[in-house]
Amino acid sequence: MTGWWRRRSLHTRLSLLVTTAVGAAVVGFAVAAWVAVEELQQHRLSAELTADAAAIAAQHTTRPRPGPPPPGRGGGRPPHVLGPRWQVLDARGTVVNAPDEPLPITSKAHGVATARHHAVQERVRIGRDNYQMLTMPIGDGGAVQVAVDLDDSSRTLTLLALLLAGGCVIGIAGAAFAGRAVARAGLQPVERLTEAVEVVAATTDLTKPIEVRGDDEIARLGRSVNTMLAAIDTARRSQRALVEDAGHELRTPLTSIRTNVELLLTVERQPGLAHRLPAEEREKLLSDLDAQVRELATLTTELVELAREDTTREAAEELELAGVITQAVNRVRTRAPGLTFVTELQPVAVLGRPGELERMAVNVLDNAAKWSPPGGSVRVTLTGDGPQWCRFTVTDTGPGIAEDDLPYVFDRFYRAAAARAMPGSGLGLAIVAQTASQHGGLVKAGPNEPHGTVLTVRLPRTA
Repeated sequence: MTGWWRRRSLHTRLSLLVTTAVGAAVVGFAVAAWVAVEELQQHRLSAELTADAAAIAAQHTTRPRPGPPPPGRGGGRPPHVLGPRWQVLDARGTVVNAPDEPLPITSKAHGVATARHHAVQERVRIGRDNYQMLTMPIGDGGAVQVAVDLDDSSRTLTLLALLLAGGCVIGIAGAAFAGRAVARAGLQPVERLTEAVEVVAATTDLTKPIEVRGDDEIARLGRSVNTMLAAIDTARRSQRALVEDAGHELRTPLTSIRTNVELLLTVERQPGLAHRLPAEEREKLLSDLDAQVRELATLTTELVELAREDTTREAAEELELAGVITQAVNRVRTRAPGLTFVTELQPVAVLGRPGELERMAVNVLDNAAKWSPPGGSVRVTLTGDGPQWCRFTVTDTGPGIAEDDLPYVFDRFYRAAAARAMPGSGLGLAIVAQTASQHGGLVKAGPNEPHGTVLTVRLPRTA
């Protein structure tokens, strides 16, 4: 049953739910109405029997009487309309007065006549008819019995049941029709949203938003889908830009490497041309190849860092940032032995990924070392910046960054005019900005007086 239900469309399921709910309400109301009418009918019969029995008991004693009760004053009808069938019993349970055919004297009726029971009501069958019979004691001994035919009441209840059943059928049919109408009207916005999403999936055009109407839940879903499409479009554009920029940046070193390798292969295949490539030129060519391969490897590593998905990243943990920066300083110090690194690191705890934070610090320090003059110094500080932030600052004494280049130094593959003659890919500071953003922080570059650059990374700290 569960599998069948899941295979139905949402339109069908909603229609069935509405039909079932309304149908259950209609059937419940019909049953309650029939039970209420039946109870009222029973109460009315009991009241009539009690009234008739009381009237007869007031006019009779236990002495036998040959006929019906005496008429009221003036010779008219008796003061109370009696039940259709009645009889009087003496104290021994014997019939002493019965204008019609005698009523059955059951054991309970006999007990009432002999003063062993109070008044009782019971259903008896006389011939082919069913009767509701009341046996009530008389004050000076004996009892009076009054019976009412139940066939009329049963026919009334049966007719009412048939009418209610017909009403239930009509109500359930109307509920089914209303359920389909409600499902169609309620799911129409969903169908429009589905069609719009299918068009986007077929055309892969993420720039055209889905039309949203109203402020209900469906409109909220439509706005969420538009937000998702915009995010996907932004990510796709960013990915496309990264691929295009990476292809452009990779093309230059690959072309140079290919040219140099072809030159070396030509000399190796034709020894007669070896005199055209002296030993010192050959060594210079090989050194150039080695530098280009290293640059290509660095560029590839940085591209991987930029394109890394969150699913492949290491887990975040609470760590001491000063220790991570110390390791980064030690790594860069070995690559730049001619520089002096002055550190002032305060203990600061952050929540982050150790490898990525160390890579960020290394990139900032490498940038400072690349631009610092021989014998220069690089100042590294880590301090608290209020109760919720910390500040990691690297200051060099190089030529500084031109004011026109400051807004773009953290863009991918951006290289200032002064940096184009130096090795590098233009991705180091982009990785710094991305890592800081992924850890909830930000990075800023500014001038250092009288000359040099200050790079500042602000990260949220833990308690």
